[in-house]
Amino acid sequence: MTVRILVDVVVVASVVTALAITPRVLARRPGPSGAAGRRVLTPAVGLAVVTGLVHVNQVLFTVYVLRVHDGDPSFVARFLPAGWFDLASASPVLRGLAGHFPAPDLLAPSVLRVQAFLELPFVLLAFATVVRWLDAGLYRRIACSALLPSAAVSYTAVFCLVEWDLRNPYTVDDLVIRAVSAVVTPLLLARAAARDPGASRVPASMPGLLVFIGSLGSLAVLVLVVYDTALLYSLGRLDDRLPLAVAAAVALTALRAVAARLPDASAPTLSFVVHALRHWLLLFFVPALAIRYGLLFGTPRLALAAGALTAAAACARAAREAAAGALLRLTARVGCAVLAGAACAAVALRLTPPSYAEVALLSAMGAFLVTGVAVCGLLDRVRGG
Repeated sequence: MTVRILVDVVVVASVVTALAITPRVLARRPGPSGAAGRRVLTPAVGLAVVTGLVHVNQVLFTVYVLRVHDGDPSFVARFLPAGWFDLASASPVLRGLAGHFPAPDLLAPSVLRVQAFLELPFVLLAFATVVRWLDAGLYRRIACSALLPSAAVSYTAVFCLVEWDLRNPYTVDDLVIRAVSAVVTPLLLARAAARDPGASRVPASMPGLLVFIGSLGSLAVLVLVVYDTALLYSLGRLDDRLPLAVAAAVALTALRAVAARLPDASAPTLSFVVHALRHWLLLFFVPALAIRYGLLFGTPRLALAAGALTAAAACARAAREAAAGALLRLTARVGCAVLAGAACAAVALRLTPPSYAEVALLSAMGAFLVTGVAVCGLLDRVRGG
């Protein structure tokens, strides 16, 4: 009961923080990049590196369990819910590596503790990647503002509360490690963002937004695969998930190549959609993880209300940027798009097979966004802007 209340407190505090900070973030112009002409670490590259480290840790964890615990993960699995520790212990490659690995006892930190450090950069870099795709300038503003450390604190607080709810012999170590990650990660990400010379923005056109949504969906699939396999210490599932991961990676690569070649274009209703997305990513950045875990460990209705509030506030702020004469027309068009998107989201939700809550959410959100953007684009064309 105490953990649920505290998660609810983090949800509310995170939303209030985001509402208070974001106006100042938008008012401040991002400074010029300090690394013109030099290679910089983009969040997408950073995310790939962290994902690689997560998988390396899983390999080392498997070696540790095979050598030190005779392939039986029950020494830690008994403290955590079902669905964890589906090891790839039958893999001949991992068994061969385990058989020749020197001093396997030194791999003990691979049990939960390495992951405790890597989870925060994994989540922050995934969100930062999406923001940079939408608007590179917005990415720098967020990363070089109080939003980034606020998000790190919010995410870490939720991680620690969930950790305490599932407490085990490694919990105290994990809490300390997560606190260290909450200090180190935003510092490194802010430094990389300040040196990032990127200036790209998603065009306010149907192709531009559909490519962005496709990229977002492909990345979300990859993140879910990493979650389902590596972050749950279940490399044994990787063979089954690999075709899906490869398809998502190929789609993402193709979509990002297309995004780099899209012409700059603008339509009134789709411009509103782009502005609403920018404001929503700003507002959702801090409470994102708290809302996600609030659905599981807090009060689901409160978490849903918090998410809806960020979306409503984003639309209201985007509406203030629209021309007064066009506001009524925009409201009618966006209203039609929302209704059509909601209908398609409901169908997608019903057709999605039972799985993780994130899978159903991704399916519904994808259907809503694609349908909404298509309707907005068609209305712009039919009405001639």
